Amino acid sequence: MDLSKILSISGKPGLYLMVGEAKNNLIVESLLDGKKIPSFAHDRVSTLKEISIYTDNEDIALEKVLKSIFDYSGGKAIESSKKSSGDALKSTFAEILPDYDRNAVYVSDIKKIFSWYNLLLEKELLDFTEEEETTTIEAEEVETEEVATKEKKEDIQEDKPEEK
Repeated sequence: MDLSKILSISGKPGLYLMVGEAKNNLIVESLLDGKKIPSFAHDRVSTLKEISIYTDNEDIALEKVLKSIFDYSGGKAIESSKKSSGDALKSTFAEILPDYDRNAVYVSDIKKIFSWYNLLLEKELLDFTEEEETTTIEAEEVETEEVATKEKKEDIQEDKPEEK
């Protein structure tokens, strides 16, 4: 999943897909209605890849939070945040991300994250297979390195002369 081309523009609803660049602006397409509009330098634009969520320990990338929501909901849309109370949203988010900073993450942030998740899911822009494949490859590399290290240690022990 590449969140670097999906944008949030302050003051404008929904999410936007960057489709091009001009001299003084970006050309973005709304994921809500498909309209293409310019986004200028004075607009506060953030890619979803840059956004992270405060936790008690360290910030967690939005991509990992979206993956947790996906796992929690079984790949289905999360309950509509417009119908839920603040306490219900907080408890649901606490199940998804237990150590989120309750003082720094507001109900409005949780609503926005859930609405973004539902929109990305609806537009089929959530793809976690690349991440899982990368994790599997990395795990195999670590396992191979551990085996190689163990073999080197055994070779070194064989080469040492026996002490009397």
